[in-house]
Amino acid sequence: MTDITPESLFSQIMKARTRIYQVAEPTPLEVYPMPGGWDMLLKREDLSPIHSYKWRGAYNFMKAREKEAKAVGVTAASAGNHAQGVALAAARLGVSAHVFMPKAAPRLKVEATARLGGAWVEIHQVGDNFDQAAAAAADFCRESGALYVPPYDDMLVMAGQGVLGDELMVGSHRPDVVFVQIGGGGLAAGVATAIKTYAPEVKIIGVEEEGQASMKAAFAAGEPVTLDHVDVFCDGTAVKRAGRLPFEILRGQLDDLVTVTVGEASRAIQKFWQVARVLSEPSGALGLAAARKMSEQLKGQKVGVILTGANLDFRQLAMISRRAGAGHESKPYYQVRLDERPGAMLAMLKTVAPLGLNISYLVCGQNDRTTAYPIVGFDGAKSQAAKLEGLWAAAGYDFKDVSDRADLGFRVATFQPAMFRRPFAAILNFPERPGALTEFLERMAPLGTISYFSYVHTGEQVGRALVVLSFETDQAREQFMADLEKRGPHYTNLAPETIEALGVKGWL
Repeated sequence: MTDITPESLFSQIMKARTRIYQVAEPTPLEVYPMPGGWDMLLKREDLSPIHSYKWRGAYNFMKAREKEAKAVGVTAASAGNHAQGVALAAARLGVSAHVFMPKAAPRLKVEATARLGGAWVEIHQVGDNFDQAAAAAADFCRESGALYVPPYDDMLVMAGQGVLGDELMVGSHRPDVVFVQIGGGGLAAGVATAIKTYAPEVKIIGVEEEGQASMKAAFAAGEPVTLDHVDVFCDGTAVKRAGRLPFEILRGQLDDLVTVTVGEASRAIQKFWQVARVLSEPSGALGLAAARKMSEQLKGQKVGVILTGANLDFRQLAMISRRAGAGHESKPYYQVRLDERPGAMLAMLKTVAPLGLNISYLVCGQNDRTTAYPIVGFDGAKSQAAKLEGLWAAAGYDFKDVSDRADLGFRVATFQPAMFRRPFAAILNFPERPGALTEFLERMAPLGTISYFSYVHTGEQVGRALVVLSFETDQAREQFMADLEKRGPHYTNLAPETIEALGVKGWL
C-alpha cells in the first residue's frame, strides 16, 4: 500500500478493530484534575499486553497478512517496543520471526521480547543504534524472502495504532484536545485520523523531543529528511527520519507540532507518578510534558494524554530524577565562591536558612589554599529561588546559576590531596530533613574545614555524603572525633583502597 488518504486510513482502522480485540480489550481512560484548571484524560497503554501501544500496529499487520507471514516468516527491527509487539503477534499467530535489535537496546525490552515470542522468535542484537539494526534486518529480508514488519511507515501498522484514537472517541469522556507522541509518526497519524473523522473540531497536537524532531524537520523541508543525529534518552521515539505515509497524513491533520526538552519529559514522568502512581518510560511522557508546557492555554478543557509505554529500565530512574531537577525552576543549582576557611560553608548556608530550603545536592573539592567553589542545589519553589539569590547578593556572595551544566549528573569534584591536613575521611549518614547538614557544620566549623564533599538527595530517609575533613591541629581533630562518637551523625569508615584513592593514606 503506497497511496494514502485520511479516508482510506480510517477504513483500515475500522477493519483493524476486529483484529485488535481478538487479543485485548480497550485500555482504560482515567480522568485526573490538573493544576491549571484542566482535566487530563489519561489513556493507559502501559496496561496493554506488552505495556506499550506498539503491539496494535504489529499485530494488525501480521494478522491482515497472516497467510504470507506463515509462509515466509517475518522480520522486524526495533529498539524495543515494536520488537515486543512483533513477538506477541508471532506467538499468537504461530509465525516464525527474526527480530533485530541494537546492542544498546534496553535489557528489559530484549528480555521481554524473548519471553513474549518464546520459540517463535529469534533475536539478533546488531549494531549500536536502530539504523544499524534496521539495515541488518533489511539484508536478512533480501536474503531470506521474509516479510518485513514496518514499525510505523505502513497503512496496516498505522491503522492498528489508530484503533487507540477510536477508543478515545467512543467513551464517556471526549477530549477537546489530544497530545500525541511522534517518533516515525505512525501512532500520531492513526490517532489523528480516527479523531478528526469523528470530530474535526478536536485539536491534535503532535509532540517530539527536541533532540529527535524528525517530523518537525520534515514539515520544514516539505518532505521527510534524515537527521544527522538523534538524542536517545526517549528511546521509543528516537527516529532519524519520519515516515513518508505518516508525513502525508499529519501535514493535513495536525493542528500544531511542538517540541519538549529531556528535562520537561523527565518532570512529566515525575508528575505521572505523583498524580496516577504510574511510571512511564521517557517517550511515554512526551504528551504530558507538552500539555504541562501549554497548561495556561488548556484551562477548562478535557485534554487527552497517551501514556504510550512503561517499559522502563529501572536503572534509568536515577538519571530521570536528576534531569527532572536540573535546569528546573524549583531545583536550582549554584556555584558559590567561598573563602577557604573554617565555617565558610556554614555561613553561606545559614544565610539562606530562613527560607527553609532543603539541600538536594552539594559537591566540592579543595583545590586552593584561599578559595573554594562548591556547587549546591536546593529544593524549593520559584519564588524561593529568587529570594535565595537576593539574600546571597545582599551578603556579598559571588555566585552563578549552573543548573544546565552537563557535569552535574556525574558529581564531578576535583581536589588536591596535597592540601588535606590531618584528614578524616568517611561516609556520613544524615537524617534527610532540612537543617541536618547545617547543624553538623555548626558543630564542626570551629574545628575543621571541608576538603571534599559529595552528596545528592536520593529520596531516602537517610542521606549519605562522602567527605574528607581537614584539621589544623591534632587537638582539633581529636575533639571532633570525640564529638562525632558522642553525638553523630552515624558514619561508616571507608575501605583502605578508597581512602588511598582520596589521598588520605596514613590516617586510617
